Amino acid sequence: MSMSGMYGPADRKESIATIHAALDAGITLLDTGDFYGMGHNEMLIGEAIKDIPRDRFLVSVKFGAMRDPGGNWGSYDARPAAMKNFLAYTLQRLGLDHVDIYRPARLDPAVPIEDTIGAIAEMVQAGYVRHIGLSELGPETIRRAASVVTGRLRPPYD
Repeated sequence: MSMSGMYGPADRKESIATIHAALDAGITLLDTGDFYGMGHNEMLIGEAIKDIPRDRFLVSVKFGAMRDPGGNWGSYDARPAAMKNFLAYTLQRLGLDHVDIYRPARLDPAVPIEDTIGAIAEMVQAGYVRHIGLSELGPETIRRAASVVTGRLRPPYD
């Protein structure tokens, strides 16, 4: 988040150099949110990884946090149609054909977790997502989410 002005000014060249240094040091997970800098962070990561072999890193993306034009936090949107839209923009900004982990940033109280996870599972089947992630959820919600994919989801890879 700090590379995209969330905590004050950020330096693009320094941020890209930091990502490269992390990858060179053996860090393999790049974690972001599509709402970090309102898409800026994904574009920054996309620029940093454009010439890096894809097998050297994993990308984890949180989605669904809504922002207003002033950058203020709003609600969450984890509806299946919105999630697919968010994912399309994420892939474009990152310059990738898939993300390794995709997860809602928070529980959307207006959308059953089963609906959100079912839609992400469709994106796994389609090859746009490798793994489903969860963030800031309690055990019962995690059980409900897991019930959607247990025995049903067969990733297209090993």
